[in-house]
Amino acid sequence: MSDINYTRARPSRASVATEFTVMLLLATLVLLLVTHLPGEVFHPGSKSFIFAVGLIGVWRYSWWFVQAIRSVWYNRRMFPRLRAQADAVGATETPDALYILCTSFRIDTGVTFAVYDALIRDAADYGVPTTLFAAIADRSDVDIIDQVMDEHGWPDNISVRYMFQKGDGKRSAMAEVLRAISRCMPTHRSLLVSMDGDIRIEPGTLARSLSFFLAKEDLGAITTNNNAVVIGNDATKEWYDLRYAQRHLVMSSTSVSERLLVLTGRYSAFRADLATQPEFIELVENDHVEHWRFGNFKFLSGDDKSTWFWLLKHRWKMLYLPDVTVTGFEELPDRRRFFKSTLDLMRRWFGNMLRTNGRAIALGPRRMGFYTWWSLVDQRLSMWTTLIGPCIAVLLTLFVRPSFIFAYLLWILMTRGITSLVLAWQRGRWSALWVPMLYYNQLSGAILKTYVSFRFNRQKWSRQGISAGEPEDPSAARRQRLGGHLIHTLYFGALIFVLAVFGGIMAPADRLSLAAMVGTQPEATDHGASHDNRWLALTLADAPQDGSVQLPAGHFRIDAGFNDQVASLDKIRGASLQGYGDPDDPTTLQVAGDLAPQLTADGTTLAEAGRFQCDEQRPCRLRVGGQEVRLTKLSLVLGEAHEKTQLLARNSQ
Repeated sequence: MSDINYTRARPSRASVATEFTVMLLLATLVLLLVTHLPGEVFHPGSKSFIFAVGLIGVWRYSWWFVQAIRSVWYNRRMFPRLRAQADAVGATETPDALYILCTSFRIDTGVTFAVYDALIRDAADYGVPTTLFAAIADRSDVDIIDQVMDEHGWPDNISVRYMFQKGDGKRSAMAEVLRAISRCMPTHRSLLVSMDGDIRIEPGTLARSLSFFLAKEDLGAITTNNNAVVIGNDATKEWYDLRYAQRHLVMSSTSVSERLLVLTGRYSAFRADLATQPEFIELVENDHVEHWRFGNFKFLSGDDKSTWFWLLKHRWKMLYLPDVTVTGFEELPDRRRFFKSTLDLMRRWFGNMLRTNGRAIALGPRRMGFYTWWSLVDQRLSMWTTLIGPCIAVLLTLFVRPSFIFAYLLWILMTRGITSLVLAWQRGRWSALWVPMLYYNQLSGAILKTYVSFRFNRQKWSRQGISAGEPEDPSAARRQRLGGHLIHTLYFGALIFVLAVFGGIMAPADRLSLAAMVGTQPEATDHGASHDNRWLALTLADAPQDGSVQLPAGHFRIDAGFNDQVASLDKIRGASLQGYGDPDDPTTLQVAGDLAPQLTADGTTLAEAGRFQCDEQRPCRLRVGGQEVRLTKLSLVLGEAHEKTQLLARNSQ
């Protein structure tokens, strides 16, 4: 890592060779799917698959495109006016004082030097009286910052104060600094910048970002665009850049309402008099939640969610500045394990989101505007709706037709390809790696969100190696974990059950199934009773190829709806139907007149004969779904004839 010049390093990108290889693989996969997609995918039986995957997809992507359109409106129409106003005011006015809170924990010395070198240079150029609070963990950081100040000649407008962290997380360090700032008696025109110790700002960042507070008296906080210098492989580089591209779109969209969904801890600015209010400091230091199952537990990370919630609660406006970009030095917790590291990071981020999401939704749409409120609600809905497509695709692939998986893969490539192009349009660059990574982020993110939502008291900060949230008693912690597993299983099982019924994989129990469950024979069908079309068609479809279906004793009814049921299935495999074969307890199939022409015996139709006795020597034939089914050991009765027989029997009694 010593060969990296952190002071001048540019945002990381995947190599040309990697991009070309991925593009070639994606093009090959699309070509194979299009040319070899089985025709049966578009069979009428596919309607449940198309409805579930397509309709849910239309709903999800229509909401996403609303965000994309709002993002374009903000960047092309709304923000340029805001920028012009801010620049005009910033040319003649400056804040009374500037306070900078920079927190770092065991960061590479080269990164620390680059961060403070850029920060002190920009603060000196800005010229506003600035107090820099360095919340550090090692004594070596003091030497580095002093060296930077020496190289810049100890600017007259900058003073540096050091605060050593306790090692229990970022929150306590921030609270200590905020209390120190409060003793400086900041005014409404005093500003605070809160940033991480691995963020390098570009020249002019302070002037271009802080001028918005001077132009808008009701603005409580701002945050900026992000880039990344990534230490890792090409997949890691594009994973970070994709997340920043998605962040840019969502931040721009919510800024139309002058609200945000988070104030990123990498670089955000606040009015200092707001950030030093006792309630604000208390929330940063001791933010907690009272939960019916987890009890009262403190938040470990997620300070950016706490500051955001306080401003949202008190109706302060927030803005995203797309034309001010800061650069972060990013590295996965374990560079050799891409999937584990990215999942660990997402689990922490989603945990922070879910721990604050519920109470923010409870504020209601009147306090924050409907769009912002619905965006918060959608965070809860999307983790389940995202799972509908892959779940029903897997179910139908396993239990109906294997070809469904090919259609689903084509759907993924098409939708994620279009999504990546929209992101590229706004980000200014495109990567072929974004296409598979979009699906990876969405699917793994949805799974993680549902997992964390039942266990969001469990917290871990990988860099500092600390965890919190669970009871100290091991038995109580095990009970909590078991409860989370059980509730999660119940919810996910309910989702799978609904999808299985909706997709036609499972059907409501008919009277034959109910009779089998209770161990009795099904009752005879009375006039006006339900038909047996559906279960009989499913039985023929589920039978072994060219196999025989054994019917129990009893009376059953079918009509022309039987043709529709067969048509809705892939195909019927059974070649014959056999009755119970007991003269004292026979199997009778009552056939409505509209289906009777399809049943024949010795060249005569049931419509003509009115009744058939089907046996091995004189079998009956049923033409349905383009094939012939052989019927033996049962009686066929035309619907009207059977009803007359029943009427005569009742009269004779």
